[in-house]
Amino acid sequence: MMNKFLSVFFAALLLPLLAACNPASSDQESGDSAQAEAPLAGAKIGGGFTLTNQDGGKTSDTDFAGQYRIIYFGYSYCPDVCPVDLQRLMQGLALAEKNDPSLAKKIQPIFITIDPERDRPEQLKQYVSAFHPRLIGLTGTPDEIAEVAKKYLIIYNKRETEGSSEYLLDHSRQGYFFGPQGEPIALLPFDGTPQEIADEIKRWMQ
Repeated sequence: MMNKFLSVFFAALLLPLLAACNPASSDQESGDSAQAEAPLAGAKIGGGFTLTNQDGGKTSDTDFAGQYRIIYFGYSYCPDVCPVDLQRLMQGLALAEKNDPSLAKKIQPIFITIDPERDRPEQLKQYVSAFHPRLIGLTGTPDEIAEVAKKYLIIYNKRETEGSSEYLLDHSRQGYFFGPQGEPIALLPFDGTPQEIADEIKRWMQ
């Protein structure tokens, strides 16, 4: 979905991180996350933010202190990948919660729009409710969104349709899993099955 320049740039940016996404085979075989270092441990991804939620109020990263977080950037007018990615991530979370109901209090799913011009609170409220009852949608001013996207290494670019006021957004796709202090842990396999996503979530929970 990204144009060639963005693909090359983003690949170079995340190359060291992606290389760390495959723990040693002995750790994978044993399933012992206590002895395996988190794939994104120490990566400079994430940071503070205060944005507008789907109810029109303010939400800050500090509101989730002590909770794990699933964070996905996209936009509600996305015609293809965003709803599919988000659906799979939330199906994985729902499955993990079904297997262990206590996770509902430990994990907060968050959707951050990269299209603040169209994704106002009322639009986000309708959108996120279709994927998970606890999914929070966040928007803000263009500058606020640009700042938080930079912190989370999300690249996006408006692609206008000639002769029309409509546009699409090319953007990088990541299903981030963060820890209770906001530390990056892993990339969730949003292109996998709900079970694979649930397994990855459970693997890195303490």
